[in-house]
Amino acid sequence: MNALAVDTRHRRTERGWRGGAFLLELVILLMKRLRISAISYLNTAPLMWDFEHGNSPARHAFDVSYTIPSLCAASLLDGSADIGIIPAAAYTGIPDLAILARVAIASRRAVRSILLVSKVPLEKLRTVALDTSSMTSVALLKVLFAKWWGGGRTFTTMAPDIEQMLKVNDAGLVIGDPALQIDRSQYLTYDLAEEWIRLTGKPFVFAFWAIRQAALNDAPRNLDLATVFQESRNNGLMPNSLDVIAREWAPRLGLSPGDVKNYLTENIYYSLDPDCLDGMRLFYQLAHQCGALPAAPALSFLDAAKAVVT
Repeated sequence: MNALAVDTRHRRTERGWRGGAFLLELVILLMKRLRISAISYLNTAPLMWDFEHGNSPARHAFDVSYTIPSLCAASLLDGSADIGIIPAAAYTGIPDLAILARVAIASRRAVRSILLVSKVPLEKLRTVALDTSSMTSVALLKVLFAKWWGGGRTFTTMAPDIEQMLKVNDAGLVIGDPALQIDRSQYLTYDLAEEWIRLTGKPFVFAFWAIRQAALNDAPRNLDLATVFQESRNNGLMPNSLDVIAREWAPRLGLSPGDVKNYLTENIYYSLDPDCLDGMRLFYQLAHQCGALPAAPALSFLDAAKAVVT
């Protein structure tokens, strides 16, 4: 094939692609936007990259709001959000959800941002304040006590202020950004992901994207939702993206940019792979056994081309 023919075919293909992209963007703009409820913690920043920095037409398909994990789940339950990065525990209490495949906030080692902070050694601990932001971490803590650490503790719910928590309790459970800011040299601390992995040999899944089945009717037919969220995660974990996130978040949290990047790349695991699914199923089983959560429904996934599989 001569150069002119190749160039002509290339220009026809390029015009076709641009026309297709324009039509996709137009369709998305004319449709009802899907409402995303996201978590306002550092560990979600890579997942939200394309929604905050990208130029994809898919951005126009969503309205994004930010909140804490427990309220993110509440937004899906009451229908005020269509898609949410929900605590894993919330899946047991919200009907008709599909999990967006392959993306999670999980850990295969110490996570650093889910801490039981204590004034006394674990065996002497009797009263625990629980972070109001949390669902999954509270259930995980109760599983650890019931299964391995011994029962008989008293739990109360408080805002995540460790000094206030420890004024009236032996220990406090703190999650997310407040946990990253704890001065661990002043307290005894137990990393809940690290403890789970040590005791079970399995990763722990804290959160994942889920969509209400009813909201699928409002999604653009030619928009592959699962791929949109996977690609946003992939783009957010690119080295240049992590540099931007580190510069933005380090001053907010009083951490160094290097510490932010280490947390996102070493402590958080962003894939919902088979090992993570095994760990999540075990968590659901143990949490139900000890009364921390209701029985979990079968896991249903929204995979490529919005096909729901079990």
